[in-house]
Amino acid sequence: MKKLRNSITDVPGIEVGHAQNKRALTGCTVILCRKGAVTGVDVRGGAPGTRETDLLSPGNLVQQVHAVLLSGGSAFGLDAASGVMRYLEENQIGFQTREAFVPIVPSAILYDLDLGDSKIRPDAKMGYQACLNASRDETTEGVAGAGTGASVGKMLGKSQAMKSGIGGASVQIGKGVVVGALAAVNALGDVYDPMTGEFAAGIRGEKKTMELMRLLSFNRAPKQNTVIGVVAVNADLTKADMTRIAQMAHDGMARAIRPVHTQYDGDTIFALATGGKKADLSVVGAFAANVFAEAIVRAVRASVSTGGLPGLAGNEKNQ
Repeated sequence: MKKLRNSITDVPGIEVGHAQNKRALTGCTVILCRKGAVTGVDVRGGAPGTRETDLLSPGNLVQQVHAVLLSGGSAFGLDAASGVMRYLEENQIGFQTREAFVPIVPSAILYDLDLGDSKIRPDAKMGYQACLNASRDETTEGVAGAGTGASVGKMLGKSQAMKSGIGGASVQIGKGVVVGALAAVNALGDVYDPMTGEFAAGIRGEKKTMELMRLLSFNRAPKQNTVIGVVAVNADLTKADMTRIAQMAHDGMARAIRPVHTQYDGDTIFALATGGKKADLSVVGAFAANVFAEAIVRAVRASVSTGGLPGLAGNEKNQ
């Protein structure tokens, strides 16, 4: 197996494509699985925006999806999934019915309307472009795709927040089994590196979000946040298995973000199995949590200063 690149595209069968509007500071990311992937989902935030998540219940008919969309633009951004569906239909990819291929594209959104131009959001055209940009070699992190307008540490509003974005990670377990993650990080809370316990990015100032929550009314906090993402593995697992893995992956989110899963976050993780290898559910879930936590940290470390918010990666070279 080739050397891993800390990307979800290290998982066989997974492609990623980003599309964004840098002026409006919004975008979307598509995770393509052209041959289908058995999928589960777990939603833990109190303010989610999603599409096609009910069909991922283990007892429901459809067994595989062909793409997952992560998007900015709040609920408006769900429109980008229509462009992903159009691309897949043109390529005759989807759930085959008597009359047509029906692409299955579960989606989740984050709120980024407060950073750029709130009148411009990811739409069907942008979703289609993300599919055209999709590649097995995609490893972009930071201010791209669904992470273009993301930020963290928003307890005191945008004036004290930091720029975030999208990040990835991967690990090989066993013989040829790869677990990967992709996270678009737009959290109310602060990001910490689970490996060291040290603060990585979030609210600026000596007092961090958890300490401020003890002193201030939580009602002052901005109510538009969310971390959305995907974990994937090239293993033969069921929808019930993938639902459990999505649940376990949230442990990684909890290790890296404080606080997490609040009433003002829409935290959602999809889990994809592209098949081909044998792997133990519990082992995959344990490493899914690890790589998701790493993807979160990488998202903030790769983000440049944008929209008036400082980023850990400094200023863009062309600024």
